[in-house]
Amino acid sequence: MKKAIENILDFFYPFFSKIFDKTTFRYAACGGANTVFDLLLFFLIYNYALQKQFIHLPFITVSPHIGAFLLAFCVSFPTGFYLNKTIVFQESYLRGRVQLFRYFLTVCLSLFLNYVFLKLFVEKLQIYPTVSKFLTTFFVVGVSFISQKYFSFKSSSKQ
Repeated sequence: MKKAIENILDFFYPFFSKIFDKTTFRYAACGGANTVFDLLLFFLIYNYALQKQFIHLPFITVSPHIGAFLLAFCVSFPTGFYLNKTIVFQESYLRGRVQLFRYFLTVCLSLFLNYVFLKLFVEKLQIYPTVSKFLTTFFVVGVSFISQKYFSFKSSSKQ
């Protein structure tokens, strides 16, 4: 699987080489694919699995857009880590478990930002949840790239 993904990315990289360095291109492509996957999961879970209904747990009731966001995250987290570790930031000198822990920390920041923006867009600004998730993604991507490159998958002590 890794080699197939690398071959596809290496085929398309020359078209973008004047815009992005290879790491940034791979991050954009892998992150973009994982984001589309996450958005698709969010849409399917929100509309079909949860059927836009609140989730009533013993101690809390979760709104459908937050529930869909959390469930989609449970799937997109491991795929995102795999793509970042094996395809994007291959030159990282950090051990896998350190990368995973740091990746988890940076993803927690992304989760927090996602939560805040979803609450703001859906509940305060009354924007449709799927559109809100899409808008939220743009705010989070920049923070995510910087934290992944310089913290989770650090490639040299000079960074």
